[in-house]
Amino acid sequence: MTRLNLHRPRLYPHVCLTRIEHLSVVSGGTHILDDVNLEIRCGELTAIVGRNGAGKTTFLKALLDEIPHTGTITYEHGRSVSGLRMPIPKRPVFGYVPQRLFIASGSPVSVSDLILSCISNYPVWLPRRKKDKKRVWEILSATNTQHLADRRASDLSGGEIQRVMLALAIHPLPDILILDEPVSGVDRNGLKVFYELVSKLRHDYDITILLVSHDLDLVAEHADRVLLIDHGIAAEGSPEEVYATPRFIETFGHIQI
Repeated sequence: MTRLNLHRPRLYPHVCLTRIEHLSVVSGGTHILDDVNLEIRCGELTAIVGRNGAGKTTFLKALLDEIPHTGTITYEHGRSVSGLRMPIPKRPVFGYVPQRLFIASGSPVSVSDLILSCISNYPVWLPRRKKDKKRVWEILSATNTQHLADRRASDLSGGEIQRVMLALAIHPLPDILILDEPVSGVDRNGLKVFYELVSKLRHDYDITILLVSHDLDLVAEHADRVLLIDHGIAAEGSPEEVYATPRFIETFGHIQI
């Protein structure tokens, strides 16, 4: 695979470390997450695993500041390419790919329509401008989906639509890319293609990637670190280390890697 055609059109350096201290989420008197302490580094693919209801999505929502929580989340930035310290934003730029995108069956909306509605206020029912077509092609080419531009979004397979969503999530290139079970229900070939794309992103662009997944064999193959969440951090480390812990085996059984 060739290097993806992405850019970081910002003057400030990107986030190189996310530090989470004493993060807790309480709902209705129940601790959904309790005292999470964690450091997440750029250039790493961190997989988040755990049983249903263990707090994985709650953790992501707290990181995105979408739900009330206690504790602190701080971000450290590297230097710019020139070596000078540049102004930095109060919060990093996040990219996000959800579990699935619901599109009504038979909807006439094309992939190009979908892309343009997200990046431009130009009415999608008007004739396409040359620059619009070029921009859509550039975005989709990052995940090798440019050939899908004129297809109806409702006709795409699960793997195809998730690669389109990934293309949107990385334009512009984010500091932190969050993938919340992004390939649920996708066939095996689609899974492998998606994981290879995501794995390449962290190598080529030194970004932080958080991936919630139940695909434990592919996590073992591609992730740098694994977090086992069970209302807190039950285990963390390399896939080999985490998969050998009693808490992991109790939850998922023995996984050959």
